[in-house]
Amino acid sequence: MTAEVISIPRAALHEQVAQRLRQMLVEGRIAPGAKLNERELSELLHVSRTPLREAIKMLAAEGLVELVPNRGAIAVSLTEADILDTFEVMAGLEGLSGELAAQRITDAELAEIRAMQFEMMAAYTRRDLSTYYAINARIHRAINAAARNPVLSTVYDQVNARLQALRFRSNQDGEKWKAAVQEHEKMIEALSARDAGAMRQVLVAHLHNKRDVVLEQLREAGAQGNAA
Repeated sequence: MTAEVISIPRAALHEQVAQRLRQMLVEGRIAPGAKLNERELSELLHVSRTPLREAIKMLAAEGLVELVPNRGAIAVSLTEADILDTFEVMAGLEGLSGELAAQRITDAELAEIRAMQFEMMAAYTRRDLSTYYAINARIHRAINAAARNPVLSTVYDQVNARLQALRFRSNQDGEKWKAAVQEHEKMIEALSARDAGAMRQVLVAHLHNKRDVVLEQLREAGAQGNAA
């Protein structure tokens, strides 16, 4: 478990610690099923255990870590059934989010999403997966925000938190990453045309493709483990 040492301002310290831990979990620097070692993390992030524990509680509420009696905080590891169930719900949420956004988005919001798409493509060209994924997530959140449904946004955030690490890893295959980029281009086209049906269709297909890649990776890892 390695990450660069960072200096965190005291304001909203536990929230900043939570953001750093969230990134480490999403990018696999803390592996699924691994215990979050408070001593190591305190030293790594240069914070005391009090804000660290508050941050871990935040991540537990988001479903990224599990608080296990007598063991502490464990990075969540989803089973194949968990993954299928969660992607099934997420596809529905993404589809509804996209459909409503196509109907309700303002010109200013659309311009901002197009600008983020441009930044994301630059990161893709550099093969900078960390930056690409961060912008990718912002685009999906912006589409969700443009739907203007706070109940949808709350549920969306809760379910999506469980899938962040899996969605990140699904782009580590070059061909799969290229396909995801092409799907994002179709999203921008549908959103620009205010085509609600097309927007729902492309987002649902996008999530189904993510699910298939994630399951393929999970099964390959299982097969390799069995062979070893």
